[in-house]
Amino acid sequence: MTAKTALAALLASSCLTSAALAQEIKRVATVPVGAEITGMFLHGDDLFFNVQHPADDIGTAFAKATVGVVSGARFDGDEAALPEGDARNVVATALGDYQILVQEGDFDRIGVIEGKGGVIKTSNDPDFNGFIATGENEGYLFSNWEDRPGGMSRVKLTRGTDGAYSMDESDATMVDFSAVMGTWVNCFGTVSPWNTPLTSEELYFDDTSAWNDPGFEEHDDQEALASYLGTFPNPYRYGYIVEITDPATNATPVKRVAMGRFSHENSVVMPDERTVYLSDDGTDVVFFKFVADTAGDLSSGTLFAARMTQDGAPGSDSATTGFDVEWIELAHASQADVEGWIAEYDGIGTDAFKDGETSYISDAEVAAWAEGAAVDDRVAFLESRKAAAARGATAEFRKMEGVNINLEAAKAGTVPFAYMAMSEVAKGMSDDAGDIQVTENKCGVVYQLSLDAGYDVTRMTPVVAGGPYDKNDEANACAVDAISSPDNIVVRNDGSVLIGEDTGYHENNAMWLWTPAAM
Repeated sequence: MTAKTALAALLASSCLTSAALAQEIKRVATVPVGAEITGMFLHGDDLFFNVQHPADDIGTAFAKATVGVVSGARFDGDEAALPEGDARNVVATALGDYQILVQEGDFDRIGVIEGKGGVIKTSNDPDFNGFIATGENEGYLFSNWEDRPGGMSRVKLTRGTDGAYSMDESDATMVDFSAVMGTWVNCFGTVSPWNTPLTSEELYFDDTSAWNDPGFEEHDDQEALASYLGTFPNPYRYGYIVEITDPATNATPVKRVAMGRFSHENSVVMPDERTVYLSDDGTDVVFFKFVADTAGDLSSGTLFAARMTQDGAPGSDSATTGFDVEWIELAHASQADVEGWIAEYDGIGTDAFKDGETSYISDAEVAAWAEGAAVDDRVAFLESRKAAAARGATAEFRKMEGVNINLEAAKAGTVPFAYMAMSEVAKGMSDDAGDIQVTENKCGVVYQLSLDAGYDVTRMTPVVAGGPYDKNDEANACAVDAISSPDNIVVRNDGSVLIGEDTGYHENNAMWLWTPAAM
């Protein structure tokens, strides 16, 4: 019996719940006022993470968005103190010394978004980091810049014998996304088992039907994207996982359109190199799974959406209530299939908009597809969230963030879990309708997803919960000794989990280390 099989049997036989998964959680880092922790990525014992959109008036080196690293991070030390005084305006960590690698605007390139009309903006929103080794002590650091249009930097790094990294200015650039018509809000991401960065396009908006309405809520950002392209954008060209192929040479982006179009927070590929879990950020969103036809090739496969069955009665405590997970098959497609459907919506501009009508896929077309009356499966891949809901999947999550595993430990069966952050449990999750009816938690919950021998998820259990919440505490509405608005997730090879915050409910966003009691 493998370690994975043995643990799965133990979980099944003992019916473990979150109450049984007693926890130890400690604060290991904080970032300056106004900043979010993003880009958490472990390469060996080196922990990369970012200071996203800090307050620009704090008077320290961290008044600019920053990509940095703690070399040789020490996870067995004391808890980081709650920052006071000057410590509120710097990166403070109990893990070791934080080294600034690059900041917004460095070399007149880092975070700079350019299009056909020239420079559009310099982003202060670094997100995902992924380090691609090219030698024993060198490689490229890929960092998302979460903006509209989106961006990604690639910087050559060399690690010295003292652990300090040096940057090669001549080999620091922004990835060219023009061949894929640009990107939109490059959010979190992962590195695939075959060592390619997977960056996520986060759409935010739910409804494509009024995309070419000049009064559309995202119209200012559409105009920025039009400046990048030189033409009005086709909405179906955005909202995908983008794989950076040949990252150490040409760094060529490919939008993996067969994996569905929605508000991607991130994707994580399982050790079988076929099964992929995909999180969907926003309100009333869906948990997706993609199973590739061929290992190591994300160009074709089958898209699934999750239907949840809640433990207990409506109104159960969100901190202890788990779910059984059933997967509903949506459709199968290849890259060529989906790209052909996308191209049919090119060339549509604001002049084509008619009030009360849509130039794109209508709700009637979604309903016809769900009933099996459509001529093709474009609905499943271009309007994936609507398609999932129409087929009976659970479209109630709020607010779904990172999902991640430890690749080597999952492959070995020693940590047979994925983890998902829900930055807030509210709205569709805490109302009195639908599949999910649990108590609201404005401070968020982290869930453990059990992986079976085939890397299928059939169970979702809360293991870390934030709160209590006090709306009258302007600085720290969520208790400071617990998580608030969990976002980035990194699973270590010993089974402990790093949790990064994106919150307005802590004056200084924190990074936490959760260690299961069984460890």
